[in-house]
Amino acid sequence: MEQNGQGKLYLCATPIGNLEDITFRVLRTLKEADLIAAEDTRNSRKLLNHFEIHTPMTSYHEYNKIEKGRLLVEKLKAGSNIALITDAGTPGISDPGEELVRMCYEADIEVTSLPGPAACVTALTLSGLSTRRFAFEAFLPMDKKERQRILGELTDETRTVVLYEAPHRLVRTLNELLEALGDRNVTVLRELTKKHETAFRTTLAGAAAHYESTEPKGECVIVLEGRSHQELVEESRRRWEEMPLNEHMGYYEAQGIPRKEAMKQVAKDRGVSKRDIYQALLESER
Repeated sequence: MEQNGQGKLYLCATPIGNLEDITFRVLRTLKEADLIAAEDTRNSRKLLNHFEIHTPMTSYHEYNKIEKGRLLVEKLKAGSNIALITDAGTPGISDPGEELVRMCYEADIEVTSLPGPAACVTALTLSGLSTRRFAFEAFLPMDKKERQRILGELTDETRTVVLYEAPHRLVRTLNELLEALGDRNVTVLRELTKKHETAFRTTLAGAAAHYESTEPKGECVIVLEGRSHQELVEESRRRWEEMPLNEHMGYYEAQGIPRKEAMKQVAKDRGVSKRDIYQALLESER
């Protein structure tokens, strides 16, 4: 496992619910590693006990990621092989694992990822929405201004959007998404891979109304339909059409764009021919 006398960091994906989802490779690595760094040692102890893994364990979480990260890097430099696990799923996705990976690369320590469960991908494939292009937002920020900024950015997002949410905040988040983005198709997934797994496909308005009367349980994943590209094009065209033609031309000419090129861009914005713009400008100058 060692290379040039240094150890290696192994990012080990662990089950997000069903223990049968763990891979043989992860089990072997957890048994052979010198140390397991776990986000919550109490939670991870249950997993290790289930598979009779007795490797020493240490905590590595959001509140000690810098100090403990430095200690782990020193151990890796000294030749220890370390397996990193999160509470559930793949380390480094919306958890402090990404910080340790960065520190390892800065210290020229080898890192490898052992693939396995990830709630975001599992939810996406179950959602029934487009999977070709998607944006992962994890948890929306708690800070009000930052939260509004992110919601504003999502307004024109054409990709499918995947978000995480705690059950007690689900209704609030669904209503905020509805207000900021308008009603869209959405799938709310809960208890992924567990006995009571559910994938509720509806609209934002329907989901908000449902969970206002039915208390959600278990960690939730929201998979939201992206905005139609055609809708964005039409909205942009309406904005340009509402702008006076001379002001529209001035917008581009102020950027140093030659008049002929500006006319071409204005015609594209408005969905008309360059000749139409030329004639309209002539008439406005008479």
